[in-house]
Amino acid sequence: MEILIKGAQLILSLSILIILHELGHFIPAKYFKTRVEKFYLFFDAGFSLFKIKKGETEYGIGWLPLGGYVKIAGMIDESLDNEMDSEPQPWEFRSKPAWQRLIIMIGGVVVNLIVGFAIYMMLLFVWGLDYVKPGNVTHGFDASPVMEKIGFQDGDQILKIDGEEPFNVMDVNKKIMIFGAKSIEVLHPDGNTQLIPLPEDTDMALFQAGEKGFEPRIIDPKIDTVLPEMPAGKAGFMKGDQIIAVNGNPVEYWDEFTSVIHESKNTEVLVSVLRDGKQLELAVTPNEELKIGVQVDIKEEAIYTKDHKDYGFFESIGSGFGHGYNTLYGYIAQFKFVFTAKGSTGIGGFGAIGGMFPNEWNWELFWERTAMISIILAFMNILPIPALDGGHVLFLLYEIISGKAPSDKFLTRAQIVGMIILFGLLLYANGLDIYRAIVGK
Repeated sequence: MEILIKGAQLILSLSILIILHELGHFIPAKYFKTRVEKFYLFFDAGFSLFKIKKGETEYGIGWLPLGGYVKIAGMIDESLDNEMDSEPQPWEFRSKPAWQRLIIMIGGVVVNLIVGFAIYMMLLFVWGLDYVKPGNVTHGFDASPVMEKIGFQDGDQILKIDGEEPFNVMDVNKKIMIFGAKSIEVLHPDGNTQLIPLPEDTDMALFQAGEKGFEPRIIDPKIDTVLPEMPAGKAGFMKGDQIIAVNGNPVEYWDEFTSVIHESKNTEVLVSVLRDGKQLELAVTPNEELKIGVQVDIKEEAIYTKDHKDYGFFESIGSGFGHGYNTLYGYIAQFKFVFTAKGSTGIGGFGAIGGMFPNEWNWELFWERTAMISIILAFMNILPIPALDGGHVLFLLYEIISGKAPSDKFLTRAQIVGMIILFGLLLYANGLDIYRAIVGK
């Protein structure tokens, strides 16, 4: 049932964003009196689930849910079936001035950005914002191994980041990974405060290690999820097991357990759990990636105290714009990780996108994820790859600057190359999703 709920949210979210994106092309095309032959949600390779023709445009829903498109007369696009041998007609894309064609091509990206920013504004106005003040993390933070090497300790309370008290202390990892925080002031469990400078490559070190930096400490850890094909599943762990000791040493916090796991590559670990009032001993050996395949049951009220802020209409506009900007900036800032060996294996397809949605229908989280996806789609679409909007924009900018348009033959070949690249990436990303689902990663 959970997968159906996630799938429904994914399809609805993408359908909304695809239609609005294509409207971003459709509206300026019609405004500049350019003929639009088709407007489709999803692709209609071979046949359509639904179609209707109004005026010069056929509107429809395709059967292949990999996106959508508008087919503009006189434009070399992914259909590759536009006839360019005939004389250009006034209603064709190729007959319009370059600046008009540029507006038509960037329209989809502009709409995606506007939609993403507008949704963030709406979220703040309707639901407000939950946040955690510094010092309100009940048992402090668990510092990952990378952060421990820098000087942080388990149980630290984060007081300031780059000399300022953060509005939401739960954003500490974003400050490090996205905004390149230079220093963090903490209150150690022994009562002493310390200002700890962060090395310049902290973000890359965390990414390469697959660590989050800081997470709230979880007391009396209970297992919530066990992946049956992973070491924990094979060792007999079950949902609801409370971890009370590891290798004979009492465990009070989740990080006390995970730290032993991270130090026990290919080494058997003896774990004591409490199940139905009885103590059991389970032996488990972490895999090559120092994972055993369990997730902890997180009770937010036990690990931090939330505060809430409501936003007025005009206040939500400014703050919502800030949320949208931070999302866009963050995605661009983290794009560098894609070009690392680890990043290339972390790419996700529709399965990864669907996994962003909650297991139960929640409109607030639905719109939050939709806003983020909208902004990500805007960035991805403007990349200068032929077959994407950014590829068309690149060639149009070349035409505007040089005064000479690329030949139809060149544009057709570029479109084919771009489509090969995109389909290759699509197969690779979704293949990784399938692989991760099979091996339980």
